[in-house]
Amino acid sequence: MTDEHSSPVEDLPAVEVPKRRDNVGALVIGGDHPGLAVARSLGRRGIPVYVIDDQHSVSKFSKYAKRVLRVDDLRDPQKAVDATLEIGKRYGLKDWVLFPTRDETVMAFSLHRERLAEFFRVTTQPWESTQFVWDKNNTYKLAGKLGIPAPGTWTVESIDQLPSLFSKLPLAIKPAIKENFFYATGAKAWRANTPADLLKLWEAAVLCIKPDEIMIQEIIPGDGDSQLSYCAFFRDGKTHSSLTAKRLRQFLREFGRAATYVETADLPEIEEMSERFLRAINFYGIAEIEFKQDSRDGQYKLLDVNARAWGFHGLGLAAGVDFPYLLFADQMGLDIESCRARPGVGWIRLLTDTPNSFFEMSRGNLRVATYLQSMQRAKAESVFSWDDPLPSVAEFTLLPYFVAKKLWHAKK
Repeated sequence: MTDEHSSPVEDLPAVEVPKRRDNVGALVIGGDHPGLAVARSLGRRGIPVYVIDDQHSVSKFSKYAKRVLRVDDLRDPQKAVDATLEIGKRYGLKDWVLFPTRDETVMAFSLHRERLAEFFRVTTQPWESTQFVWDKNNTYKLAGKLGIPAPGTWTVESIDQLPSLFSKLPLAIKPAIKENFFYATGAKAWRANTPADLLKLWEAAVLCIKPDEIMIQEIIPGDGDSQLSYCAFFRDGKTHSSLTAKRLRQFLREFGRAATYVETADLPEIEEMSERFLRAINFYGIAEIEFKQDSRDGQYKLLDVNARAWGFHGLGLAAGVDFPYLLFADQMGLDIESCRARPGVGWIRLLTDTPNSFFEMSRGNLRVATYLQSMQRAKAESVFSWDDPLPSVAEFTLLPYFVAKKLWHAKK
């Protein structure tokens, strides 16, 4: 096992923080609720925020977004970079800090980092680091070198090799690069309970993505309530500020597309492993690392790494850790004190948590008392805010449009 203070990834370049400059703001790429939370974090401090998106988003209605601009395409790496630079030059956003909110944008900014850095402050890591979070094959290989537990994962070159895995069923069919699979299927993973399922689902997956991107993975028992997150602003090889949380509810229940209720907790068991991983890839910025506790052996097993503003990062501000501002202030050369989130603070996405919770209560999977207690602890909502209510009003008013748009966008 590699020593925790060394990196198996040699000679990774460090991210240089530019010198401070006045009148600098933030350019947020992606205006859904993660981008809205960035805009509110910075906008409340008087920092100008522009948002760009390739579809309509709730950030358009926020008073904290100075401008919200539509571009043609943020999924294609070259087009995303071209659009970001074009917006920056058109509106004079020299030295502004970039905040990507989607994995495909992180990939694009990482691959074209040098070009973007000539104009912007780019917080995204160079590709030498990003490759270890973009492709889950790389993620799990590195985890193995670092001695970090992860679910058993296999890839096969052809369908003829699948019978060797029949004894390990049930299994999940998952993508190594989740965007390619998700945009093609609208799912994060498929469950195979039988040999016939495995053969059929592998054949379906290979129509969407390359065989070497198809991961066949053991299913860790339990639902979202055994899924944990380590969230941090990480720099200079160590954690500056952090939050650990439990994903107590999610939609869908087994292979959740997104968290619907998350609550901070003290989880020292996942902190050291998370820091070991981030240190190994010489990470800089804000990140979320997801684990799931395996009830069979008690181990916390690595599931995913998000090298960007994640879905519930707005929980940080409510619990005492303002992640977007920490990153922005560091880019500006400001002194920032380290902090740690308070336990027992909840974040909720009412739009999805409300129907999901009532469904789970009807099936006996969620107690009414537990639900009501969580509502009392919820101090942050994904879109609603008393000082900025219009995005929430717009989200409910335009709900049919947003649902139809997301479904269409996922099939593009």
